[in-house]
Amino acid sequence: KGRAVHLGERDCSLQRRHQKVFEEAPGPAISAEERARIGEVCANAVAKINYIGAGTIEFLYEKGEFYFIEMNTRLQVEHPVTEAIFGVDLVREQIRVAAGLPMSLVQDELEVNGHAIEVRINAEKLPNFSPCPGKVRVFHAPGGLGVRMDSALYGGYSIPPYYDSLIGKLIVHGRDRPEALARLRRALGELIVDGVDTTVPLFHALLDEPDVQSGNYNIHWLEQWLADRFS
Repeated sequence: KGRAVHLGERDCSLQRRHQKVFEEAPGPAISAEERARIGEVCANAVAKINYIGAGTIEFLYEKGEFYFIEMNTRLQVEHPVTEAIFGVDLVREQIRVAAGLPMSLVQDELEVNGHAIEVRINAEKLPNFSPCPGKVRVFHAPGGLGVRMDSALYGGYSIPPYYDSLIGKLIVHGRDRPEALARLRRALGELIVDGVDTTVPLFHALLDEPDVQSGNYNIHWLEQWLADRFS
């Protein structure tokens, strides 16, 4: 309908083998001015090509400059952190656009509210991250204010060996980054997945790291940390 909006950025720098494991919004390394600048660039770009629907444009960021990588013409796994800080149901908006209805979002009304973090819970055995399919004996999802668990797990569910090892996404939202980190620590402590190994211990360890607490990390940080810890 001749209009495009952006919903800020997500920092997905903590990766292993180019697979994201820890995602947050807004990015701790990005200022409000940089967010507005790159957001305007993205909104103008998709408007000029008459793109329809939701999409994610990925960049590398270094020393104040953004370097384009690719555009994913879809929602991404980590979209809930964007939903949390903007209070927007992106799936609903995508369906509205696909149905030919006008987008209900207006750029001037989109304001960042707090901080959100998502961790990807995989059925993998540490430290080698080997797949760990099997039967889940007990599953208990964490809850409380600002906690969201996206998962299809239940007690008695058998995780098959044929697909990606992702079994759940834990998303937390707080008034600021320290509160989100504290809420994540509590939620991880409440989460129970009994019967298979998961990557939950990895996130407990990461939350103890000063670099993670301060947001001082890059795309190579996690693999170097794992090499130093388990070599």
